[in-house]
Amino acid sequence: MHHAYVFMVDGMEETECLTIVDLLRRGGVDVTTVSVMKKKAVHTSHGVVIKADQKFKKVDFSDADLLFLPGGGLGVQNLYAHKGLKKLLKSADLDKVYLGAVCAGPSVLGRLGLLKGYHATCYPGFEDQLKGADYTGEGICVDRHIVTGIGLGFCVDLGLRLLAILEGQDVSDKIKAKIQHPDCVAKAANH
Repeated sequence: MHHAYVFMVDGMEETECLTIVDLLRRGGVDVTTVSVMKKKAVHTSHGVVIKADQKFKKVDFSDADLLFLPGGGLGVQNLYAHKGLKKLLKSADLDKVYLGAVCAGPSVLGRLGLLKGYHATCYPGFEDQLKGADYTGEGICVDRHIVTGIGLGFCVDLGLRLLAILEGQDVSDKIKAKIQHPDCVAKAANH
């Protein structure tokens, strides 16, 4: 079983976070949500309170196959402010653990220098923080072990892409059909 850790902070975009958690769990990935705040409960960008599975200091990340960062302007400030998370991301990058981020989230990776020489995307306005990256403007960009998304509108497809990377395309395709993804509905309607 593959293991993914999704980081939660005050000010994050809740739908970007939970869409990835949902799709990975549907596909059989063991997902742990991790608060990098002092409490498990985080206050999202739209006033929703969500309780993480664990607090950062209580987690052993040695089995990580994926570390994922949601977006949100205040959220990424809080992610970048956490010294332990920054150290973890740098270490995971060296070990070629998959690093995923969406919306403003890729700016955390960029500011840490982890996108140098990689193709990446992010929410418009954060391009200058993707230090050393080749900004693509694509909805989803996969370059080796770095997976980035432009924003909330691409989170279902981003979750399915991450699921395909971790569990295989067949598993991703089955989940895609089960959730009535527009591609699958259109295909069924044409038959």
